[in-house]
Amino acid sequence: MCGHCFVTDKEIEVEELPWGPHEWLSRPGLTAAEKLLVVRVKMPAGKAHEFHRHPECEEVLYILEGQAEQWVGEKKQILKKGEIAHIPTDVVHGTYNITEETCTFIAILSPAKTEGPLLIDVSQEEPWKSMRNSET
Repeated sequence: MCGHCFVTDKEIEVEELPWGPHEWLSRPGLTAAEKLLVVRVKMPAGKAHEFHRHPECEEVLYILEGQAEQWVGEKKQILKKGEIAHIPTDVVHGTYNITEETCTFIAILSPAKTEGPLLIDVSQEEPWKSMRNSET
């Protein structure tokens, strides 16, 4: 009934990415979940997961520690511990750690299995390339 229902500290899969280590808590092959991806991200000071979109997934980000400058489309908000952002399917968004401390957050995406790419980077396309610089 439950293929792989539990993930211990020893089973977490860590993936090193430019914006910080990703600790995969649930994804195909690690758990039997077919509709959820769950990852804990530890984003160092000054790092960012620049503007991107998930063509087939919606996402929720939950801040565990620190703060993040979170963009959803052209809207920006500073998220603090205990706060979330919901990103609808295929909406451009970006997460920026503008503090001197590590920002740790959980990202939950659904579905876990997609037909195309999970992520498309748009950070070098307009208007996203200039979005953060255009603020007054």
